[in-house]
Amino acid sequence: MLLGRDGELAAIDGLLDRARAGRSGTLVLRGEAGIGKSALLDHAAGAADGMRVLRGTGVETESGMPYAGLHLLLGRHLDRIGGLPYAQAEALRAALNMGGPEAESDRFLVGLAVLTLLADLAEERPLLCLVDDAHWMDGASAEALLFAARRLDAEPIAVVFAARDAVGPECAAPEFVAQGLPELYLRGLDGDAAAALLADRAPGLPGHVRREILAGAMGNPLALLELPGRGGHGSAYERILRSFAERIAALPEPARRLVLLVGVDDLGDAGVVVKAAGRSGAAASIDDLEPAERAGLLRTTSDGRLEVRHPLIRTAAVREATLGLRLAAHRALAEAYLERGDVCHHAWHLARSVTEPDEHVAAVLERTAETERNAGGNAAVAAMYEAAADLTPDQAERGRRLAAAARASADAGLPERAVELAARAEADLPDPLARAELTLIRASLADEQDRAGDAHRLFAETAASVTRLDPRTSGYLYFQAAAAAANAGDFAAMDGIAAEGVRLGVPNAPHLRALSRVFAGQNPLADADPADGVAALRELMDAMGACYAPRDRIRAGMWHLMIGDVRGAAEVAADLERRFRDRGAIGLLAPVLMLRTRTDLMLGRFRDALTGATEGARIATDTGQHRIRVYLDTSLGQLAAIQGDEERCLELTEEALSRGLPPSNVHAAAARSLLDLGLGRYEAALERLADVVAGPTRQGAIAALPDMVEAAVRAGVPERARDAAVWHADWAAQTQQPWAQAVAARCAALLATDDPDPLYSKALDLHREGGTPFEQARTELLYGEFLRRSRRRNDARARLHAALEAFERLGAAPWTERARTELRAAGESLTGGRDDPTARDDLAARLTPQELQVTRLAATGLSNREIGAQLFLSPRTVGYHLYKAYPKLGVTTRAALARLDLG
Repeated sequence: MLLGRDGELAAIDGLLDRARAGRSGTLVLRGEAGIGKSALLDHAAGAADGMRVLRGTGVETESGMPYAGLHLLLGRHLDRIGGLPYAQAEALRAALNMGGPEAESDRFLVGLAVLTLLADLAEERPLLCLVDDAHWMDGASAEALLFAARRLDAEPIAVVFAARDAVGPECAAPEFVAQGLPELYLRGLDGDAAAALLADRAPGLPGHVRREILAGAMGNPLALLELPGRGGHGSAYERILRSFAERIAALPEPARRLVLLVGVDDLGDAGVVVKAAGRSGAAASIDDLEPAERAGLLRTTSDGRLEVRHPLIRTAAVREATLGLRLAAHRALAEAYLERGDVCHHAWHLARSVTEPDEHVAAVLERTAETERNAGGNAAVAAMYEAAADLTPDQAERGRRLAAAARASADAGLPERAVELAARAEADLPDPLARAELTLIRASLADEQDRAGDAHRLFAETAASVTRLDPRTSGYLYFQAAAAAANAGDFAAMDGIAAEGVRLGVPNAPHLRALSRVFAGQNPLADADPADGVAALRELMDAMGACYAPRDRIRAGMWHLMIGDVRGAAEVAADLERRFRDRGAIGLLAPVLMLRTRTDLMLGRFRDALTGATEGARIATDTGQHRIRVYLDTSLGQLAAIQGDEERCLELTEEALSRGLPPSNVHAAAARSLLDLGLGRYEAALERLADVVAGPTRQGAIAALPDMVEAAVRAGVPERARDAAVWHADWAAQTQQPWAQAVAARCAALLATDDPDPLYSKALDLHREGGTPFEQARTELLYGEFLRRSRRRNDARARLHAALEAFERLGAAPWTERARTELRAAGESLTGGRDDPTARDDLAARLTPQELQVTRLAATGLSNREIGAQLFLSPRTVGYHLYKAYPKLGVTTRAALARLDLG
């Protein structure tokens, strides 16, 4: 029984009860050393009746070894990896250096594999995962476990992390960041509980000693257990460490050696530890462990591993040992692991057995890194090359190894680490072209991390430095610099970079000129010709069509949108989404969903836009793609504007407007203006859009020009929109897209000084060639209003009914009401509405975005496991969404789903 922890025990027990009932839960315990985190984990393990328990601990000396913590936690169940979806299995095998075909160790795919493996284990019985000293767990393992924990939902799984807070320089620890997960901060015991614990531990203490201990311990339970009978001064933390150090010192020498070896190793393999003990001193045996076990310092786990009873015992053992003993322990473990054939642990312990540059050890690390690369473990490759570089005496060789570490970090999806390593490598590399390659890594990652300003400066500086050595590489870097400047909204810098590349005569100078023309043509009412911008974009697409890498393909999809080719963009998005889901490439999926959402909005597939943007925003948050998340929010903001949800529209567009970076800020302003237009606030819509097109960064504003035209006409100031209409018409003519030309004809009809009927008719004819249902409905509405005012009521009612039906189908509430109002004015008697999704027989509208995704895939015949792999969910969570969706749809089987129209 833990005294004074009733609330904490209730939280733990509630977590376990919910897991047994089939509902997942995660808890992060935080507090100072000795405050009771490990004791609460022990309680959880003891209370986990009927549950499978997985337990792991972060080890400070192994915190630089990628996936060491994951290997320890999952070690007994690694034989289950073969049952995972193929891409997940290969990613996890690569991460854990388990051999097999060469594969990319995508960090997010590893997290998904962990999620699926935990869910598989929980299918047999409820699962409890306990991670102590999470702050010392290697970053790759922690990220994978947190990724999985955030996606737990309907599985019988409980996860508890325990992490120390830094409460002073003597016990500072790395921060364990678990954003979005519930946390419980442990404070010291209250006076009564502390006194009761001390009385139970040392019942015969004199009163003055008891008071001194209570005052010094400050409610820290471990201090109350360790301090009785031990004098001295200092913080509770220091006195606890001294207590453990005294216990270790009192052991026989072989037992002390064994405690130190367990303290500096992460696996705790008894055979390896005992063999290493024999190599670092006199012969040792399993029997030599007994004194340490009796002293409460070591224990044997259920799977036969050796571990310290409390993390601070490890700290005390390592701190109290001399440097020579610590180095000898690592050398002995390195030799023991080499005999076992574990080259990875051999290399790591060998690296820790030296204190100065050593080319032999560095070479061992490099050879082991290449072994890891063959297994696909890019995170481990990066860590080993970095360790090798730190031990390399020669400067140029050190730079080469740091460069290899930077490339492996980038390939492993560790952008911050890659940037840091590349910067270090550049200082040591004498070759300008080698430095240029590293700058490319740094700048590309900076662009992806929403630091486009830093990116274009890095690209441009490096491009200039290698122009004479390698003009082709220089030209490529100038193009990337110009594109990054455009991403930053700095079009003056983009033009300057392009002009510099042209002046220097780089081979791709025409592409640089074309890029400047493209973005000039994307700025409405600027001096540039919009038609020339479209022509320039087509030139780029033709020139680069055969050399698309994945991210270039995504960019090409956005280029399709920029020339109005919505169908082409949708096809690119669908193809890439299918590929990346099949590969489990979650890091690439967010930008694809950004593209897909925009095309879905334009094609009137609003439910698909909602599901895609919701999933994309969640993935972008998890993967640190901030710019993409903001862009997706603006897409959701536009959907909210169409539907008349003012509060949600304002909320979703606030961040983009505050950041002020195009095109997201422009899309956000356009969404708010569309909201105003739908709600009849024409002056507000006009003024906001006028500010946008008069501003310095107008990329993305072309789509909002027709809204500006309508707002100006309805506000009674059509002259304020004539230039916008001409600019849009020029752009639409160059795109040769019927839907764009239809909208341009509608704008011309609104501004016509003579009979607009032919223009409206032309617009509808063009709309019928396919395109954008919402824009077509708006044209029907405006044409109907014109016909009603012209006293052609029968003709008006036909157009207004078409508009009403489209707006109702799309869920565009304010526009639906405007169509009804016009129909009533045209002599129709309307009763009620069709806002209720069941009245429209809109089955998809009954479901949440995730339920809709799941049911659509289930209707195709995919299993829960296959659906989970596609949507980055566990199979059980998929089953939970189906369970919730069936009654909403009035079905009970997958076969029945296949017969439904789910959009």
